[in-house]
Amino acid sequence: MKIKLLVPYFISFIIFSSTNTQAQNISPENLYESLEWQFAGPYRGGRSTTVTGITSKPYTFFMGTTGGGVWKTTDAGNTWKNISDGQIKVGSIGAVAVAPSDENVVYVGTGSADPRGNISSGNGMYKSVDMGETWEHIGLPNAGLIGKVAIHPKNADIVYVAVLGNIFGHNKERGVYKTVNGGKTWDKLLYISDKTGARDVEINPDNDQELIASFWTVQRKPWTLIDGSDEGGVYMSKDGGKNWKKLSEGLPKGLVGKIEVEYSPVNSKRLWAMIQAEKEEEGGLYRSDDGGKSWGRINRDHKLRQRGWYYSHITADPKNENIIYASNTGFYKSIDGGKTFDQRIRTPHGDNHGVWINSENTDIMINCNDGGGNVSLNGGETWSTQYNQPTSEFYRLTVDNQFPFRLYAGQQDNSTISVPSRGIPSLTPFENWFDAGGTECSDIAVHPTNPNIIYSTGYSGEFTYKNLETGEEYQRTPYVHLTEGTRQDDLLYRFQWNYPVFVSKYNPENVYVGSNVVHLTADRAKNWDIISPDLTRNLLQNDPEKAGIPGGPIQNDATGVEVYSSIFALEESPHNEGEIWTGSDDGLIHITRDGGKTWENITPSKIIPFQGTINKIELSSHRPGRAIVAVYNYRNDDFKPYIIKTDDYGKSWNLISKDNGIPSNHFVRAIAEDPSKLGLIYAGTEFGAYVSFNDGKNWNSLQLNLPHVPITDMEVTQNDLAISTQGRGFWILDKINVLQEVNVVLENNKPHIFTPEDALRTSLGGGWRSSGLSFENDISFYLPNDVPIDNIEMSIKDSEGNVVIDFKNNTDYLYDVDYDSETVYSGVHSIYWDLEYNPPKIQNDFVSMYYSARSGYGPEAIPGKYSVEMKLNDQTYTSPFIVKIDPRWNIPQDELVKQFKVANDVIGMIEESQDKLKEMRNISNQIENFIKLTEGKEYHDEIKKNGDEILSKIRSIEENLYQNKIETSQDEINYARKWTNHITHLYDRITTDSQEPNDGMIERVEELRLDYEKFIKPYDEIINMDLKSFTKMLNDKGVKGIIID
Repeated sequence: MKIKLLVPYFISFIIFSSTNTQAQNISPENLYESLEWQFAGPYRGGRSTTVTGITSKPYTFFMGTTGGGVWKTTDAGNTWKNISDGQIKVGSIGAVAVAPSDENVVYVGTGSADPRGNISSGNGMYKSVDMGETWEHIGLPNAGLIGKVAIHPKNADIVYVAVLGNIFGHNKERGVYKTVNGGKTWDKLLYISDKTGARDVEINPDNDQELIASFWTVQRKPWTLIDGSDEGGVYMSKDGGKNWKKLSEGLPKGLVGKIEVEYSPVNSKRLWAMIQAEKEEEGGLYRSDDGGKSWGRINRDHKLRQRGWYYSHITADPKNENIIYASNTGFYKSIDGGKTFDQRIRTPHGDNHGVWINSENTDIMINCNDGGGNVSLNGGETWSTQYNQPTSEFYRLTVDNQFPFRLYAGQQDNSTISVPSRGIPSLTPFENWFDAGGTECSDIAVHPTNPNIIYSTGYSGEFTYKNLETGEEYQRTPYVHLTEGTRQDDLLYRFQWNYPVFVSKYNPENVYVGSNVVHLTADRAKNWDIISPDLTRNLLQNDPEKAGIPGGPIQNDATGVEVYSSIFALEESPHNEGEIWTGSDDGLIHITRDGGKTWENITPSKIIPFQGTINKIELSSHRPGRAIVAVYNYRNDDFKPYIIKTDDYGKSWNLISKDNGIPSNHFVRAIAEDPSKLGLIYAGTEFGAYVSFNDGKNWNSLQLNLPHVPITDMEVTQNDLAISTQGRGFWILDKINVLQEVNVVLENNKPHIFTPEDALRTSLGGGWRSSGLSFENDISFYLPNDVPIDNIEMSIKDSEGNVVIDFKNNTDYLYDVDYDSETVYSGVHSIYWDLEYNPPKIQNDFVSMYYSARSGYGPEAIPGKYSVEMKLNDQTYTSPFIVKIDPRWNIPQDELVKQFKVANDVIGMIEESQDKLKEMRNISNQIENFIKLTEGKEYHDEIKKNGDEILSKIRSIEENLYQNKIETSQDEINYARKWTNHITHLYDRITTDSQEPNDGMIERVEELRLDYEKFIKPYDEIINMDLKSFTKMLNDKGVKGIIID
């Protein structure tokens, strides 16, 4: 079925004269500012660690995600809307709070404070005074991670913030902060040290001068998590934060880890603290019933304490002092004040991080977890879905070679997933998703010629072979050894959390993966060979901190993220078989040019950090020996962007990202070079996208409408730039032909048509059930000056120079052109052609279930050569392009030619009939007017008698051709269908699909042609006899006769 685009058809700009407006100074951004990133999916929720709601609006909730910004629902989670894009400049959200005294005031603290291995930092505090519509940055830019925002119950300008700080290094911007003027200024109330920050702060519900806060020492390094110290603990203030006391009676002494504190809203003398402690007998849930003077441990259950640095969340019921909720891998409820948590409330996703409960109706709540946010209106019995949240966190990106290409990645705390790059017609959007094998952290490799065969990596060195066609799926790990809870120096091979894999393009039976060495299998992972020495610095060999179980001193975190001195990037040359490049997470780059027999260390000196992570190696398709490498060092508290380039196999390197466009704190995660343009390079950073048009000499923002989200990987394929993100799924920039010719415009500053991509006849585009990106056949052009709109006409020409579409006077079709009533403004514009010729001209009131005047469409262009032109005065600019058939289809050209010819034959019949109908209606109107105008004349009866006879004959013809009773589409079911209904339905059937009309269609064309001739034949007699006689009678009476257009 042919999917109709929502954009009009047209093309070819002909400009007869320009104004005297001087061409403006142009920058690269001016030339591509109209481009738009498009979300490619999936709608499958990602991690959220903070949620809240509005008590008086029981269906309104807010969700803060760890990479995708702030979201809002007003229908209890049925739909979600992002409310932070373009305003909050980071994706990681740590805390969201609504002012109790003014529900319009919302505060957001950025930087999630549950610091798993892929944590992203924030940039401080934001405030909204219109319930999230607009946001203002209000300070604390170096806060790093913010664990809690507590707002005064009666004054929305008084706010307390728990600032955990920079997770990757020491900084002084830690502790409890307070503002009394809505964020205009901030005071640091309590500070412990530059390595220990505040994780939680709460206000006594009965005494707004009393505060309780928790402090935690935590830091992330590439090889470990530092969890806890003797500086952490629970602190209380009785005077609004001026003075503080560390609480100790009954609480753990010495080393403590993450702590979350909570007041009972019902009884403020009752407090809880979930505390992680070094000693087993000290960790657990503590409670005080005397306002914090003394405490006792009431629960030691490990289901509440496991991975405490990641969870440890507690929430008191707002109406019952004996009910408290705990969030961990499960979501638990206690009805005895926390002594037992026997009730597990099932949520749509595990790994829970908190809950907000409506104080007026405790059945209404919102839970957040590693799958997003879920709303319940019945106390957790049922929850809203997470399949409406486009907030997936992806680690890497793979694209395959099929059409349309598919995107693959592992999603944090979920499965791997593959989604199509374009909407494929289906019953639901989910129908075209599938699990690609492996685990949440997988890197994925797809067979270059058979996309049914997929290889996926996973934690602990897991490796999956999957065949979509046969249903086979095998775990064939190169070496079975758990990385979780294991000393690093006990590992034979150091497989990172998302270790890399590729399938050789030269011999697809050969599959390569990287641990600290390169492994090769040639038999679908039944057997593995080692083809390299250790290609890392092997830093754990002489460093006890790197050799042990990652983590401590409170809890370890040894999931595989912390496996260090491992191969992180692994790529095969597009030019030479046997040439492989590797990059390690401790800063080394190696190359082999003989299939692994010998390896050369080609690491540059000085220009990249000693232990920087080689995250992506882009081997240029333009020339051998050319590589562009993305290196990051943020996990060592160095946020600078590092992009290096070599053109001689690593003999020499240049740093191409220093002080030349990418901000100094936007560390780079991903890099890609455009295969169509040497030196056109794309970069993905922690906070957005960039592009260089001059081989890295300068960088320009490519953010456009892309959310501020970490970009984890990028690939250029089929002339699309595809990216994966840590919190907003997959995105595609599909008009990079404009970027490929930016330099041409900059050098010449003349009118320019950007070389159009091949236009495609296809069914891609999804449709209303399946959604997905459309395949848009667009053409972009540049005008250096403003142009009067009256001087513009649009057309497209076929291979013989015939104008296909001409819209000179129809400005409604300027879909993506910046213009007003008089002028088309200078700059770059895109216009779209849906490959249709002019639709049949039909009566304006015609409506049917298959075709109507409001949504008419013409036959599609025959595959072949076409061109677009642009003229300015006597200068003509022409750019050819090709119309092709969907490469998945095998449709002979002669069949499409026949379809086009038959469709135009039918159009001829339709338009002839409509012309006749128009003419008949015009004649009928005139006759009726003459009858009316001659009322009172002695010859009125004679004119009326003859006129009514002609009207009756015309009416009889029209009733055969046209059903006048139909006013809306399904009226057609109620009233008899006439010839016009049948011919337009036939036209729809002939043109809907890319196919030759079958014998039944051809037979029906002939039947309707004969019917039409039969129906219209009496009209000739009316024109030649009846109307002439009637006109003569009018003339004889001194009345002007009938005019036939």
